[in-house]
Parts: sequence; structure tokens; C-alpha cells
Amino acid sequence: MRNFWSTIRGLVGSAAAAALFSLVVVAGPALPQQRAPRDPAEPRPGKSQVKNLPSPGGAIARQSIDEKSMRALIHNLVSCGTRLTLSSWTDPKRGIGCGRDFVAARLNDIAKDSGGKLQIVVDKFESKSERTGPNPVHLENVYAILPGSDPALAKTVLIVVGDMDSRPSNVMDPEADAPGADDDGSGTAVSVECARLLSKAAASGRAKFRATLLFGVLSGEEQGLLGAYRLLEWTKEQGYTVGAMLDNDIVGADPAPGGPHRVRVFSGNGEIEDCDSPARELARAIEEIDGPNAIRMIFRQDRYGRGGDHFPFYKAGLPAVRFTEPLENYNHQHQTPRTENGIEYGDLEKYLNYTFMGNVARDNAEVLRQLGMAPAPPTSARLRGAVTPDAKVSWDAQEDTERAGFEVLWRETTDPRWHVYEVVTEPGEAVLKGVSTDNHFFAVRAVGKNGARSIAAPAETERRAPPGPSKSSP
Repeated sequence: MRNFWSTIRGLVGSAAAAALFSLVVVAGPALPQQRAPRDPAEPRPGKSQVKNLPSPGGAIARQSIDEKSMRALIHNLVSCGTRLTLSSWTDPKRGIGCGRDFVAARLNDIAKDSGGKLQIVVDKFESKSERTGPNPVHLENVYAILPGSDPALAKTVLIVVGDMDSRPSNVMDPEADAPGADDDGSGTAVSVECARLLSKAAASGRAKFRATLLFGVLSGEEQGLLGAYRLLEWTKEQGYTVGAMLDNDIVGADPAPGGPHRVRVFSGNGEIEDCDSPARELARAIEEIDGPNAIRMIFRQDRYGRGGDHFPFYKAGLPAVRFTEPLENYNHQHQTPRTENGIEYGDLEKYLNYTFMGNVARDNAEVLRQLGMAPAPPTSARLRGAVTPDAKVSWDAQEDTERAGFEVLWRETTDPRWHVYEVVTEPGEAVLKGVSTDNHFFAVRAVGKNGARSIAAPAETERRAPPGPSKSSP
């Protein structure tokens, strides 16, 4: 190659050779021209347009978010010095008990303004893990509960949580400072603000929540998700079915230029072959409600090598996702405050972005508002039609006088989002003429007369392995 360029340079001069080299490098090999897909039409041309009900009115306005009260709550939590689970539960000025007192006081104030609709529960329990030592330790969760108005759906609970505990560099050190402004004072503030917004909407009559809403502030997250495991157990003790679980953990900072950016929503895919998990369907519902400009869906169960309070619910097969800020700064997480080599470590208030955090609070509250107004999701959704020209989607549903019907959904297997194929009024079976069962995934969701939509129920297929060689008899 060197001899080639030496020859060129000698023939046409160095300037011309340089121009020729630039042309070759910049242009590169010609790429094949992109063409429109040439696949058969599915369904065949002529299918009528779908007429969808609009989403329910009365969306939560961004200006209704009380950033001042969120800031005050986080400041109070940071003033406790540390909120490590192993710190004091009885000292009113330092330790996790101090944090619990601030959370409970704020929620009680909100409950007073709700006209008695919001109920506050302090759930005391014991648990242990590798990060607590050999013996069980005392823990407490705080729940604010807004009971559902529909007897048929009141035992379905929609949950939003943050966790009030924090940690220093040494997760077993209860004496070191651990301000925890972002992790997870921010998630705590989001959950509490959701309680204020939605209990106020219920008290004023602006929203009628058919399902029960639970606004949780958990402990023991840094010691092994202990508060989340307890909340899952508590819901079962109360006879609830979890319809959705929104975990807000590290949702308070957005330092990259060009913000505010989208919040990340993490969802795992589960273990059902050719079918999405309830968590993934919840993530899709969140993006559809809040919009793709607000939500960045991440198709992972959690950040790589990390864990959050949604995990116990996800592993139980429930719709549970995690909200987390766009890009994390690990110098401001799980660090005892200090300065080393000119770098400041510590999870401090000054690094928070309340514009971004307020957006996250609004996103969570609007999701809970719409899901809380929606009918129950369909059940027993199934796909038939193998080796036939038509896909057949069937499902069951209980009677519901407030339901307008169902949307039959479909998408390419590589498409992250659902599209409405048709709208039907009654449960049963929909035949999608000329639509291949192989090329698409399918689901069904219920739609209320108010326009609120349930989480989609994916249509599961009966999986049969292809025939293989027969085993010889012994």
C-alpha cells in the first residue's frame, strides 16, 4: 500500500494524492440502496380503520407537582445523618427512625387533606440477610392506602414505592454518614407526591379509582430488598392481587447537558416462551400513557449487576418495573461523603434536579390514575391457528358494566410496541383473517367506557416440540 501511494504522489503530486485518499476514505464502499419491504400484506388490503376510544380526560398537569414539598421532605431525610437499616429506629434526630418519622408525618398531613380517604399503616416486622448479621433485625415500612371504589376491583392493588433507607461505603456501618438524597430520598419523595396528587383527585371527585392504590415507603432495600419482600407478603396477607408495581429508585438527578431527559423504565421478559412477562406489558402501558418522549423503555430486569424493590414482585410473576434516572453517577451512590484526589463523593442534595424529579412524579401518578380507573385485564388469552391462514385470539373476562369492550393487539415479533388490530365488545374469540400466527405476537386488553385501558394480556401459544427420534425400548 505504501508503494501504491508513493507512485500516485509521484505522478500527480502530494496535494492530488491527498485529495484522492480523502475521497476513498470518506466515500468508502458503496452501500446497497435501501428498499421498501416486499412482504405479503397482512391482513389483505381493505381492512377497515379502527376507531379507538380516547384516553380518559383529566390528566395530571405538570404544574400541579409540588416540587417545594418534595424538596422539603428530602432535606428532612438527609438531616437524619444516616438512614441505614442497622441504625437507630428510636433516635428522633439520627438514624432510620428519624427518616420514618418524617415520612409518616408528611403522609399523615396528606391524609388529613384527603377527607379521610387515605389510610396510613406502619408495618413493623423482622427480617435478616447477609447484610444484617446472624439475627433478625427490626424494620418498618410505611404504606398510604387509597381504597378502591369498585367492590369487584378493590382487592386489586396498584403500588408505587420508594425506599427510605440509605447506606455509606460500608453497608454494615450504622455510624457513618449516609445522606441518601438521590438513593433513595428521590424515590421516597415521588411516592409521597403521588399519594398527595391522587388522594386529592379522589377527594375532589375528579377521579374515581376502581382499584386500590398503595403508596409505599420501604426499609431494608440496601440490606437485601427486605422491605419489598415484606410488602409482597403483606399484600398476600391482606388478600390483594397486585395489578402493577412501580419502583422508583434513584430518580432525582439528570446532570447531562440537554436535559430534562427521559426516565428509564426497566422490565424483565420473564420465562414464558414466545410471550411477554406481565412486567414487560406494564412497561408498554407506562410508555403509552406517558408517551415515548417521557419514557425510555429498557428491556432488562434491572441495571446490570444491580437490584431494586421491584425484583421480588417480578420473580413472583407480577407486573413490576423500575424507574431510574437517565445516567447514574456512581460517585454519588453508596459512598460515605468525602473528597479524595479532588473528587467529591457522597449522595448530596446539591446534585438533585427537581425539574426532572417532578417529571418522574407526574409520570408515575398519571400511570396510576389511568390504571386505577381501568377495567380488569382479560384472562386466559390464547392464540390458535397454527398451519392455517388466520390467527385466532381468544380470552375470558368477568362481567363489567363499566367496560366498553376489548382491543385486540398485534405487533411484529421485532416491534417493541403494540398496535390495535380491532375493537370488539364481548369476550370470546377474534379471528384475524389473513394474519399469520408465525409473523406476529398478539394480546388483548380491556377498555373502560371512560377510555382507561388495562395492561395487555399476551396471547399464549400451546408449544409443542417437533417430533424427534423414538427411544428404543430397554
